[in-house]
Amino acid sequence: MTETLLFDYWRSSASYRVRIALNLKGVDYQSVPTDLLAASHKAADYVARNPQGFVPMLSIDGHDLTQSLAIIDYLDANYPDPPMVSSDPATRAKTLAQALVIAADIHPVNNLRILGYLKSEFDADDAAVAKWYRHWIVEGFAALEAMAPEQGFFGGDLPNLADVCLVPQMANARRFDTPLDAFPKLVRIDAALQALPAFAKAAPDAVKPV
Repeated sequence: MTETLLFDYWRSSASYRVRIALNLKGVDYQSVPTDLLAASHKAADYVARNPQGFVPMLSIDGHDLTQSLAIIDYLDANYPDPPMVSSDPATRAKTLAQALVIAADIHPVNNLRILGYLKSEFDADDAAVAKWYRHWIVEGFAALEAMAPEQGFFGGDLPNLADVCLVPQMANARRFDTPLDAFPKLVRIDAALQALPAFAKAAPDAVKPV
């Protein structure tokens, strides 16, 4: 059986999601640090395996899998406990919608390459970039707060895909000093999730290279 390798960057939100999912499902893996600031993701041998040159990439069962939600979907199919989405179609769609508020609407426009483009092509300074970042978080979180449960996780008693996406985005929000007073349910859920070992072990500070 081949070793499971996760090519990731410690601060990458998408990598963070996959680390959480691997931990929740008890899948052993070896981390292969891929430094975005050093452009390790642009190396020819990496791009040959991952044409987008993004992180994460999970090498598992003879496959090189990319895109965090696609990786988690693969894990869910092969390691179904705990499930990241429900088998009920309506509940599954609801969870996907909640997760995609982050993974499709907030995170992509705040990705490192987008922020770099704002600086290089539009002369945005650090203050302008931070304002941009916070704007999209607040807009997405306002919708997600309305979708959030009053008790428990998004997944109820157990974390689901929406929870896995939430925690990395909350970390990003705090990193950019985003006001969170308007999102008490998200703050509550995030705190409860961070107390779980699977989430704590996946946190950037826990995996940051020494």
